[in-house]
Amino acid sequence: MTDKLFEARLGDMISRCERSSAPVFSFFLDERQCAEAELWCSHNAGDLRYMLWGGYEDAQRKMLAVYPDFCEDYVQEDFPMHCLTFTFRKEDRLTHRDFLGSFMALRLKREVIGDIIIAEGRAQTFVTEIASRLITTVTSKIGRVGVKISDNIPFELEKTQEFQDISGTVASLRLDCVVSLAARVSRENAARLIRSEKVDVNHFTASSVSAELRQGDILSVRGCGRFVLSSIDGATKKGRIHINLRKYI
Repeated sequence: MTDKLFEARLGDMISRCERSSAPVFSFFLDERQCAEAELWCSHNAGDLRYMLWGGYEDAQRKMLAVYPDFCEDYVQEDFPMHCLTFTFRKEDRLTHRDFLGSFMALRLKREVIGDIIIAEGRAQTFVTEIASRLITTVTSKIGRVGVKISDNIPFELEKTQEFQDISGTVASLRLDCVVSLAARVSRENAARLIRSEKVDVNHFTASSVSAELRQGDILSVRGCGRFVLSSIDGATKKGRIHINLRKYI
């Protein structure tokens, strides 16, 4: 369920857009906020259009735009974000934590920073216009590694994600059964996690232990990690179901 403060912010975006007849943009939202914003807008945007965009396809962190329909053709170009490209020696190894820590040290809030994609000797991130000016002005190192920053190179890195495969059989595709396999706990303890609101399905807090899952659903189990139900592979002779989960690492 959308929290009241976030819902109020979305409502304010709608009101501002209606008054100005111009696009209104949020800061960067995390995946859960994106899901909540999309659901809320689907019921409350009225005649206005809305779009989530993080600078590239499959971005995790995105901005929300609310806009009149006549802005449809150009609104994506108007999102107030910049792509920053960092180059450094290939022998140096920088992590997502290194970049985020350096940005936080500038007293930037997480909401002004989008995805951070890192490759050998290079990284790219999307940030708001104000954050871009600050970072490019004062940053010469990420951690202890010297970097050069450009704000005029298009996004071109490919995002990669590593997984650990978890295979097994479950009595059914009920949420408690799948969480039991994913978290390697008993079904009773899986049900306890769900009832304690420690399990999310597709970025929303799960409320029913008996909810049926589908291939592609994303699970987050607090203290255990994040998983995607990647395949459902038929049944055993005893009627149990073969499934494969992929754990984000």
